[in-house]
Amino acid sequence: MLQTTANAIAHHAILSAMLAPAFFLTATAGLLASANTRLARVVDRLRVLIAGWEHDASDAGERREQILRHRQRAHLVLRACRLLYGGLASFVGTSLALAADALLGFRMGALPTAMAVLGVLFLLAASIAMWREVSLAVKSFDLEIDYSMAKPRRAAGAPPTGDH
Repeated sequence: MLQTTANAIAHHAILSAMLAPAFFLTATAGLLASANTRLARVVDRLRVLIAGWEHDASDAGERREQILRHRQRAHLVLRACRLLYGGLASFVGTSLALAADALLGFRMGALPTAMAVLGVLFLLAASIAMWREVSLAVKSFDLEIDYSMAKPRRAAGAPPTGDH
């Protein structure tokens, strides 16, 4: 009876340990959904800019700059998505490594922990990529506002101002 109870407790501890990466999986999935939404918005904006660039030659230079900035944003979000998928894989691998380690008599050493740390590093790198993308989005938005506000002045012959 005592052996059975100890065995059951050990199994519960293993299952509990396997569930811990689920919290990271949930957080990563939320970040991934957000990143995918941002990527879709950037792609939609790029399509609008490209269509406008093809039809309106008067501000082709400005639109070209906007397209280049949005393209850079798309690549940053894509990098974040890839890193987040790497994080997901690491956390699933962590869970599987914990189960395999228990089945093999705890012979895998630090592998489950290393996989969890790798997943967290993926999350950190993805967060940095998203931070850069958001910063670029705000910079791009500021430049577009400045350009739009300077349009009437340019049309009237006045030089644009650099005021914010």
